[in-house]
Amino acid sequence: MINKIVPTMADAVAGAKDGMTVLLGGFGSVGQPNALVQGLIDMDVRDLTVVANNAGGGHVGLALLMELGRVRKIICSFPRSSTSTVFEELYRAGKIELEIVPQGTMAERMRAAGAGVGAFYTPTGVGTKMAEGKEERSFNGRRMILETALRGDIALVEAWQADRWGNLTFRSAGRNFNPVMAMAADLTIVQTQHIVELGELNPEHIVTAGIFVDRVVHVPYGDPAL
Repeated sequence: MINKIVPTMADAVAGAKDGMTVLLGGFGSVGQPNALVQGLIDMDVRDLTVVANNAGGGHVGLALLMELGRVRKIICSFPRSSTSTVFEELYRAGKIELEIVPQGTMAERMRAAGAGVGAFYTPTGVGTKMAEGKEERSFNGRRMILETALRGDIALVEAWQADRWGNLTFRSAGRNFNPVMAMAADLTIVQTQHIVELGELNPEHIVTAGIFVDRVVHVPYGDPAL
């Protein structure tokens, strides 16, 4: 019987190792799998490369992971925000590496990884510092640069509902990067607000199929009627 639901956070993040590339879902503070991040913190894994929309905020989740010195490099679109004090202090001190990737390009790089596409051309970034060192070609008279697929060792995802096969739904803006990251990692781990019985999810509402999910842990909060 297929059952991807695990009982504890330790079971969910088992096997995480130093030096991994971690795809971290969320957009700002929405849809961030902070319970799974805390699981990584409790495992004391280090030297991580984290791929995320932004560089964390406050002193929770990704920001706490960085504050504890566990992140070597962050790949993101928006490293600075009104609450990104931890990242800014680390970056000024030369204690963390930064790679800025335009948001659409970052999403497409992960989508390509999930689809088995090695690289693609995009006009985004042409003529800027983003294009330095990258192959450039012209298609139909338009200049484009080559971007490579971006794959993670593990993806940490937050979902709204999940069944034991790992089929997922997302609530509103909580969808953001979570589905594309779920497809682009060797190991996809999900914290879900609600567990439902097999067959309860409307197939038309399933965004991420269970084939892309390895483990699911229940982190309950919120009202399923909302």
